[in-house]
Amino acid sequence: MKWLDRLEELLIMFLIAAATTVIFVAVVHRYLSGMPLGAFQDYLLSLHFSWAQELCIILFVWMAKFGAAYGVRQGIHVGVDVLVNRLSPEKRHVMTIIALSACILFTSTVAVLGALLVWKTGMAYEVLTKLNMDVGAYYEGTTTPDLEWPVWVVYLAIPLGSALMCFRFIQVLKTFLKTGEMPHHDHGHVDGLDEEPALTTTEHKA
Repeated sequence: MKWLDRLEELLIMFLIAAATTVIFVAVVHRYLSGMPLGAFQDYLLSLHFSWAQELCIILFVWMAKFGAAYGVRQGIHVGVDVLVNRLSPEKRHVMTIIALSACILFTSTVAVLGALLVWKTGMAYEVLTKLNMDVGAYYEGTTTPDLEWPVWVVYLAIPLGSALMCFRFIQVLKTFLKTGEMPHHDHGHVDGLDEEPALTTTEHKA
């Protein structure tokens, strides 16, 4: 599943980069628009960035959903284990299995309910219309206030992110049942930063 790991990382990086870029451009535009720059100021005022805040909110929602799945894979997802760590190894093993199973049940439930929400808030109408089928009781669905994007497209973050998170919990449970180990993230390690090479004898003497 290396391709899925890479896709997940690229998606999160894209969302972060996009949100940062939009915020930066919107702030610079707002600042320059208030300066007496003559014709250039008139041009800036003709540009509308009222949609920037809404887009950033959407990007952060998607980032949070897929970031949570990434956190499960890396072992950095928030968890309270004070009581579990006080148990005996045998009881701790059982409690960990129960906790992971509950996480799988919860995220799978959210994924299913999220998919139903997306389907009923406009996706069904869109798909059935494209297929020239009767839409029945399904309605077109609403759009976002500024960007005027279909709301169901924004809501896709719920089933997709929750399904990926569920899959990550299944992976963690499978690994735990085989090895008894949970994913652990070293907060002192920085990805992409190699350790310093060991000093040679000559360098050590110098």
